[in-house]
Amino acid sequence: MNKLILTMILVISVFPAHAANGGEMFGQGNTQFSLLAGSGYAFNTDYFVIGAGVSYYVADRVGVGLSYENWSGNGPGINKTTPSIQYVFYTANTIQPYVGAFYRHAAIADLPSINSIGARAGVYFTSGPRSVIGVGVAYESYLNCQTAIYTTCSESYPEISIIFGF
Repeated sequence: MNKLILTMILVISVFPAHAANGGEMFGQGNTQFSLLAGSGYAFNTDYFVIGAGVSYYVADRVGVGLSYENWSGNGPGINKTTPSIQYVFYTANTIQPYVGAFYRHAAIADLPSINSIGARAGVYFTSGPRSVIGVGVAYESYLNCQTAIYTTCSESYPEISIIFGF
């Protein structure tokens, strides 16, 4: 089974470029740097996944990002580069829904590279004065997928994030 199952914990540090909306975490001008460590499953084997990324809020609640992942520990080696966009809905309470979209390029050792598009949705729960916990789901569809190499050409997986503001 070639289905990727990605379980990850995303730790994000927020460094505002300038205070927008009272320094709100998702305000225009805020930048978020992320580190990723977790596990993944592909080609009938488990992988150790590490990565990093950056997001910049070009408008209040609208962030664009770029991330990189390295899948190692088994073969073939996998490297993923992902540009993305996210919108965080404003609510007056402690729950803030979000939606996003992404494009992903996966370079796979000894196999053709594969691209995918995807969408994600979830909610951020306020956990402190400058921190949130995100829980969501992502759907990813592989483009030009060859079922002789990849037994599945789409997948859904959970996403968990912890965001800290400084």
